[in-house]
Amino acid sequence: MNILCLGDIVGRPGREAVAYALPKIKKEHAIDFVIANAENASGGCGLIPKNADEILSFGVDVMTMGDHVWDKPDIYPYLQENQQKIIRPANFPEGVPGFGWTVVNASNGIKVGVINLLGRTFMRYNVLCPFLTLEGVLAQIKDQVSVIIVDMHAETTSEKVAMGHFADGKVSLVYGTHTHIQTADEKILPQGTAYITDLGMSGPYDSVIGQDKRKIITRFLTSMPHKFEVAQSPGTVHGVIINVDAKTGRSKAITRLQMAHKE
Repeated sequence: MNILCLGDIVGRPGREAVAYALPKIKKEHAIDFVIANAENASGGCGLIPKNADEILSFGVDVMTMGDHVWDKPDIYPYLQENQQKIIRPANFPEGVPGFGWTVVNASNGIKVGVINLLGRTFMRYNVLCPFLTLEGVLAQIKDQVSVIIVDMHAETTSEKVAMGHFADGKVSLVYGTHTHIQTADEKILPQGTAYITDLGMSGPYDSVIGQDKRKIITRFLTSMPHKFEVAQSPGTVHGVIINVDAKTGRSKAITRLQMAHKE
């Protein structure tokens, strides 16, 4: 089966790019299941229910989140009520809104497990260990699903790479999100897990990681605070497609993807 994973959707340009590109990608690559990181989809930070529903209407099956999950409080009830559609990092402490993993049927009827994790290095939240959290979730779902995808939302390449090796042979794919820059290290690890350090960004390409480049440069030049604004240039969709054996959960191929809104 073929699974598409899209990098962080940033603001309106990101949503418009996904709306444009997703039907084409699904048709061209015979995609059975789509995952997208949506933590920056509303104004560049956080997500509101209206935009969550919009993203799902494009053909996304499951949305993952990250360190901006709490930026828009309106999403809290939505997280709690829609585990089949949206998850937040599983290694937040117990009692917070939402769920950290889900199991959903793909269009071909195959069950797919999706797990969201948050890194701890240089991140703003004091979360539980993502490695031990992954082990705990896998213990709960390993008997009901073979195809498992992990979104490791983290700042450092080393923490993402370590997670890939830690999860090798236990899941189908580990991909990184958060830094908005697509890396060129896609590979199949020795035990059959596909891996990439960062999917990149589905958002305005002519920007500084999705934000208005003039405001970011001014902040670097002056060291004074400036309100960030999502750049208004056309969006580009970044992500990967994996081909996975639905019976064993082992990945057979991983391909990087880029598609501009205006081809």
